[in-house]
Amino acid sequence: MTTVLIVDDHALQRFGFRVLLEQHPDLTVVGEASHGAEAVRKAAELRPDVVLMDVRMPGMDGIEATRRIVESGGRSHVLVLTTFDIDEHAYDALRAGASGFLLKDALPDELVAGIRAVAAGDVVIAPGLTRDLIDVFSDRLPSHTPGQKRQLAFLTQREHASLTRREREVLTAIASGWSNLEIGERLSLAESTVKTHVSHILAKIGARDRVQAVIFAYDIGLVRPARPGPPRAVSADRRAPDALPAAG
Repeated sequence: MTTVLIVDDHALQRFGFRVLLEQHPDLTVVGEASHGAEAVRKAAELRPDVVLMDVRMPGMDGIEATRRIVESGGRSHVLVLTTFDIDEHAYDALRAGASGFLLKDALPDELVAGIRAVAAGDVVIAPGLTRDLIDVFSDRLPSHTPGQKRQLAFLTQREHASLTRREREVLTAIASGWSNLEIGERLSLAESTVKTHVSHILAKIGARDRVQAVIFAYDIGLVRPARPGPPRAVSADRRAPDALPAAG
């Protein structure tokens, strides 16, 4: 059973989310909050598995609320909902420790799947936006002197070299936006084994979460963003990966 706290300043929006989620026996809405401060208090009180967080709210916004919930060290994972694809709020939410973000116009099945994935420890990114996210994070990386760049390159390559072949395969899959279940299916691994590999990867490269692991994979050239082009067909049950393994 996955417990959910719904945070949105619009009562009608909260009601709609509740009606949708209560159609699924494995999801239980344990509370609602209309602003960030109330979200922080109820997250500590109710300890939900997932906090479904709106960004733009009066008073304490969803970014600050996310930061406080994550820094509290509780069990809750925050899934942010945003109106726009990639904006300052989505970027800041991930920096604050959110486990991912979806667009508010996501299909009901996508929202439900996102909640389940976040509860399982995966990072969820709105379909089709992984490349944009990488670009945004890469643009925000601080500039370095030539000496600092050489040192950073050395440290990054050393961390890369510490990964086993299987861990590099799993990291490539993470950067492609696949969930633990999808990685297990593609690499013929049990989901529990995938989770173990992910934990080892994060520890070895010093990443806090899967989002930082994606950026690491991009930095070392293990994957590269897909080139802009015409829209690709996406099947109903599986989205096309946005990051592709590097050639060679």
